Amino acid sequence: MTSDTAELSEDQVRSTLAKVRTPEGVALSVSPALSGVVVTSGKVYLSINIDPAQARAWEDVRIAAETAVRALPGVASALVTLTAERAKAPAAPAAPAAHSHGHGHGHAHGGAPAPRGIAVPGVASIIAVASGKGGVGKSTTSINLALGLRDLGLKVGLLDADIYGPSVPRLTGVAQKPETTADGKTMIPLENFGLQLMSIGFLVEEDTPMIWRGPMVMSAISQMLKEVKWGPLDVLVVDMPPGTGDAQLTMAQQVNLAGAVIVSTPQDLALIDARRGVAMFERVNIPILGVVENMSHFICPHCGGRSDIFGHGGAHAEADKLGVPFLGEIPLHMRIREMSDAGLPILVSDPDSPQAAAYRHVAKGVKDALDRATAQSRQAPRIVIE
Repeated sequence: MTSDTAELSEDQVRSTLAKVRTPEGVALSVSPALSGVVVTSGKVYLSINIDPAQARAWEDVRIAAETAVRALPGVASALVTLTAERAKAPAAPAAPAAHSHGHGHGHAHGGAPAPRGIAVPGVASIIAVASGKGGVGKSTTSINLALGLRDLGLKVGLLDADIYGPSVPRLTGVAQKPETTADGKTMIPLENFGLQLMSIGFLVEEDTPMIWRGPMVMSAISQMLKEVKWGPLDVLVVDMPPGTGDAQLTMAQQVNLAGAVIVSTPQDLALIDARRGVAMFERVNIPILGVVENMSHFICPHCGGRSDIFGHGGAHAEADKLGVPFLGEIPLHMRIREMSDAGLPILVSDPDSPQAAAYRHVAKGVKDALDRATAQSRQAPRIVIE
């Protein structure tokens, strides 16, 4: 393939797609199933929206489209994804509202459990690290939580599901692109610090804007889960996008999550958003493993004095109010920020520091919650004979 990407345009891509036929014999370029075409820096991303019942027939179309686009002069890489809209279930009588207050177990109550999603081959448990809003240090918490679980003897992976703002490449200091298996259908995760890693940031340049619609985002996340040779892993930590929109809800409904960790700062505005995050996961019956108060207090690098810049204890109080576990406090410390920017998380660069110990405390709480959930799922059913 030529490296001259200046002349590559969306019109060229669509012209090539006119040669690809859908299962109905229609040119893919004019088919309503073609829901997105993005061309940036020689990289082409296509999204095809299909009926789930026709997935097998459309897989041949996907392969043909990817092959045709890759053959275009100026194409450095091409990714074609199938997005299947889930059919709506028949209406059912309304169930009682979910309540979690006062139980302290982090589970939703009232109504039958929601159907669980896909399991990922090679992964025993998947946990989501989420926040109701951006800017609370969720990604820094995710990488250090993964390292803390590693230090507890677990085999851990980290998936960066934040498509619009991937942070894992910078946080881990990893910049190369993942290789694929011999058949070219499965990506091999990159590795650093004893963690298996995957991020959209490994596939695109750091300054490339991801101007994707929701279906393309969810399709990319699905591929990074199902079309990556994970494992064997005890835990896959998923750094979720901020907020409680379609991407988060679809992830919670379609992936077999063992639980969620909610990250918040102490101030009232962040806690309102954290409350929404807890409510979203409980609504779809995903256990809340706990709440982390990030930037809990500031430690002066010169005098060692402490200042509660954003207040203090708000996340702990909110966790108690919601009846979910409180996992611990992480300070706002210069060393955490400096080492994160340098691609050397604090558990790698300064493993004996108080800041590293705070993350390990959070990781221990998450592991304990996972162990409890696993023990409960393995309990033998009671057989009552009357």
